Amino acid sequence: MGRGRAKAKQTKVARDLKYRTHETDFGALAKELHGDESKPSEAVDAAEPDAYDEWADYPSRRD
Repeated sequence: MGRGRAKAKQTKVARDLKYRTHETDFGALAKELHGDESKPSEAVDAAEPDAYDEWADYPSRRD
């Protein structure tokens, strides 16, 4: 019980998505999915040190 209102809302949203015309900006979508090509990825990687770098010099206990 109590699913009638939720199911009606889901049906309304699904129908709205199906029949509404969409003005999609595919250029902006591609930038969001693939990242902005104007900024170099090396600068981002160099700014964030790896958390395990400080432990790399210690010997492994599995020897």
